[in-house]
Amino acid sequence: MNLQQRSFRRKWGYILAPFLLLAVTFYGLTSGSVPLTLHDIWQVFTSAGEPLHHKIVMNLRLPRVLIGLLVGACLAASGALLQGVMRNPLADPGIIGVSAGGGLAAILSMIVFPQLSFLLPVLAFAGSFVTSVCIYFLAWSKGSSPLKIVLAGVAINALIGAATNGFMVIYSERVQAVLPWLSGGLSGRSWYHLSFMAPYALAGLVLTLFAIKPANLLMLGEHTSKLLGQKVELQRFLLILLASLLAGAAVSVAGLVGFVGLVVPHAVRLLVGDDYRFLLPLSIAGGAVLVVFADTIARSAFDPIELPVGILLAALGAPFFLYLLKKRRMTG
Repeated sequence: MNLQQRSFRRKWGYILAPFLLLAVTFYGLTSGSVPLTLHDIWQVFTSAGEPLHHKIVMNLRLPRVLIGLLVGACLAASGALLQGVMRNPLADPGIIGVSAGGGLAAILSMIVFPQLSFLLPVLAFAGSFVTSVCIYFLAWSKGSSPLKIVLAGVAINALIGAATNGFMVIYSERVQAVLPWLSGGLSGRSWYHLSFMAPYALAGLVLTLFAIKPANLLMLGEHTSKLLGQKVELQRFLLILLASLLAGAAVSVAGLVGFVGLVVPHAVRLLVGDDYRFLLPLSIAGGAVLVVFADTIARSAFDPIELPVGILLAALGAPFFLYLLKKRRMTG
């Protein structure tokens, strides 16, 4: 891809992103077991619609769509940052254990300490952060290489999975309540869930604006970044911390939704390149669009059964991940 093609794609990416976000929002509001039209939606927001339509939109669909936008944006931003830190396009908060750490903390709060469930976002972030710190220091040996971080993350992910299964066996009488959450989904999410997740998600997304420059410098390589006067290890640690906050915010309400942080940043990178001035904002928009679109299909295409969006995203993301692995092996 030459510079002119890349510039053209970046420009159109910024033009199309707001329209795609708006389109997927209206798709989420109009689709479901009770189909609505754009006119119906307009009447709801102008207080002229039918009471039933008002309840469906304002109490069920709108908070779910807004949560889906934030979840997708957080997961995609987290994945993009981790891929930059590790200089590996296969890095993802789900694959290296960051999401699993938040998930374990969330499960503990739901089935072991239910009295602490109101602290779910904080605990999910704490779990993601502690996991990230463990991965980082396990990979440390006179510095931390991206390869060591990925390998340590895979091992930690397996360990957390074993711990999660263990707690589920011990507290088997309470597991039924968290099974949908383990699959990853937005069923039953309301304004309450949005209110306790939004501050963490929005804070993390705002902080990504300050992560663009250090992420670009880390992509140059550790040696080059040090020659430019950058504190590489500190920047890497802070970016991992920010990725943990974003993953924890998403996990706290959506459960273990996978592959968004892998698929979206990599697809955007293929279109616009590695420059985080374009990669990060467009990944945020792409993640938001993907999760809301997939969630709308999952709850409307299989009516009266509602499929957890995590299952649908895994069905799409796993083949893509295998394709990336094969492509990297073939191209060296």
